[in-house]
Formats: sequence, C-alpha cells, structure tokens
Amino acid sequence: MSDDIEDTAIVSLRDIMDEDELREALSVLGGSDPEHCSYTKGYVKRQAVFACSTCTPTGVDPGGLCLACANICHDGHDIFELYTKRQFRCDCGNDKFGDFNCQLNPTKDSLNLKNKYNHNFCGKYCSCDRPYPDADDQVDDEMIQCIICEDWYHTRHLGCAVVDSEELQEMVCEACMNKAPFLWSYAAHIAAAPVIKVGHSGEELEVNVDELENQEDRKCEAFRNGGEGSSCQTLDKQPENRSAAFKRTHQEMTDSPVKTHGCRLKELPTGGPHRAREGAVFWPYNWRSKLCTCVSCKRAYVKAEVQFLLDESDTVLAYENSGRAQPLGEDRLMSFLSSLDHVQQLEMIYHYNDLKTELTTFLQQHAVEHKVVTAEDIEQFFEGLQSRKRGRPNAGY
Repeated sequence: MSDDIEDTAIVSLRDIMDEDELREALSVLGGSDPEHCSYTKGYVKRQAVFACSTCTPTGVDPGGLCLACANICHDGHDIFELYTKRQFRCDCGNDKFGDFNCQLNPTKDSLNLKNKYNHNFCGKYCSCDRPYPDADDQVDDEMIQCIICEDWYHTRHLGCAVVDSEELQEMVCEACMNKAPFLWSYAAHIAAAPVIKVGHSGEELEVNVDELENQEDRKCEAFRNGGEGSSCQTLDKQPENRSAAFKRTHQEMTDSPVKTHGCRLKELPTGGPHRAREGAVFWPYNWRSKLCTCVSCKRAYVKAEVQFLLDESDTVLAYENSGRAQPLGEDRLMSFLSSLDHVQQLEMIYHYNDLKTELTTFLQQHAVEHKVVTAEDIEQFFEGLQSRKRGRPNAGY
C-alpha cells in the first residue's frame, strides 16, 4: 500500500478503536517485529506467520513468512494470515520462492527443514479442507485452533458440543488426542466434561455428564481411598462463583506442580470417571502443569511430538499477552492493518475515505455559501451518511 493509504488506515484505526481495543487487536501479532526478518532468531517459539498466494499459489510447495517480510518483501501481494505457529523459521527468499529474494535477509538456507506445514498454508482449514471465509458455506460458524496440530476447525466438525466457559483455554482435536493417547487418561480427570445431547419429547437437551452429584462423590471417594500419593484437587467440587479463568484455590497455589512420588499418569485412579475416546477435548487454565514430568512420560511426549505441552509459555494466551504488553506505535498499527486480509483492508480504508470525502464536500459547500455549520447540520449529515451506507451491499466489516 502507498504511504497515503497507510496514513489513512492508521488514522481510521485510531478513530474507531480506543487504546484497550487496539491492544487487544494487536495481541494477534504477539509482539512480532514488523521491521526485521525473524530468520536470524532461528526457529522462534511462537510468532505471527503469513502465507503469500502470489508467490506460493495452490499446487506449489507451501512456504511461510514472518511479519516483517509479509509487510515489506511481499507488499502488494495476496497475503493471508495464519495467526501463530510454533517453532517456525521464515521462508521468504528460500528455494520455496524460486527467484524471489528476501529484501531483509537475502542470505538464507535453501530450506527450513524443521518447519511444519499443513493445508493452512494453502488457504484451507478444518477436516472439511475448505477455505475461510468460504463463499459457498452458508453456515455462520466459529473456528477454533487445535493447540497440537494448529489447524483450525469449524465448531460443527469437532465431534462434540462446544463448551462455552472462561476457564477453558485450549482445545485438542480428536485426531491429535489419538496421536497422544495418554491424553485421554488425563481428559477423564482434568478436561471439561463432555456434553451429550439427549432427546426428550421431540426436543434435544444438552447435559453435562459430570454434573451428576453421585458421580462427583464417587470420584472424590476414589481419590481419598488411593493413599498418600493420590490427590482430590482436580476433582473436588469448585465454588459456584469460581468462573474467572485466573481464580485458583489455595491448594492449587501452594501445591508445587513437580511434587510427586511417582508417575502422575499411573497414579490416576482406575475407578474414576469413564470418558469415551471421541470428539475434541477442551482443557482448563493451567492444565499443562498437571501433566506428569517423570522420565517415562517425557519420553512419551517426545515420541508423540508433543513435548511442548510441558512448556506453559508455549500457550496462545502467553503469546497474546506478549503482544498486549508491547507499546502502541505507528509501526504496530500498520502491522495490524497488514495482518488483515485484502477485503478487510479495503473495507476499512473505503469507509474511512467515504467519510472523509463526504465530510469535506459538506464543509466546502457551507464555506462557499458562507453558512455557519450548526449542530443540526452535523446531525443531518451523519444521518444521511448512515442511510446511504445501509443502502450499499456489503457495507459493514
């Protein structure tokens, strides 16, 4: 985009968002550097990643870009955002891009062999392998990212009812649960209880399996009878007002997550709740700290390629918090604009330019006629602008 359009877009962002809203919007960049290629940092734990369909269209070996290369090297190209990927190194200018050279770091290895790619890099998502947004999909459906494969799924394709709770921070899809099958054992005790649909008189009701009092009592009793090595903290009934994600009991705050006499996985009570091994699983805040860290379990994490689950700084929440902590500036605002897709960019700039043009014409007309602009004139101007906006197709964004 030209400098004039960049300036216009930045002004429009400041006009339509307050500082807190801007910080929340910019959190998706996770503090990524908008000016310097991240290649020199190696395989970054987490960063904003983009793909360029101009340079790597469908059918070509996919490649990923850091924020700076998406902004500078591929300015004017058809860029789409992939949100965040873990352990990724910028591909801009390597063999995946043919004769295209990176302007910020032209001396790169031919390939980044440790990078992992999926169909997201080709603009496809979910088990249905469809684009997003999808012009042929008439269902208004939210998409949720799996924290292991990092693919995005329509909620209707997760194989379970979506649990709406402030305490649930992460989701693991069914395919990834099966790749790391030991997670099913933890899911029965730590994760959100599965929601099942039961029919009654022609109506469907959603029932939380763990909300049955007798079952709750049996769970805690099983823990208490397990001896000193057992704990009931993950299954004890929580206070009714404990809805915020960051509220924890005194026991959770004082018990060290590494204090154990053996393998936590083996110490899970066999007589505990049964959970069918199907559908995606939603996990609560701080669930990673409850995973066993014995040598045998660590080997299992490595074998399943999920060792990052032991790193709580790997979470998307930690990534976004790093973005929220960054100071606001023109470069960050421009980076946010660049992270929007082409349609969103044009919509934002269009609406701002529309307002500026019509307001300028309105004021010039009053100046030519030597009329004083009254409060009633301003009110009529915006009412007319709003009515014209409602009359245009695709007027909102």
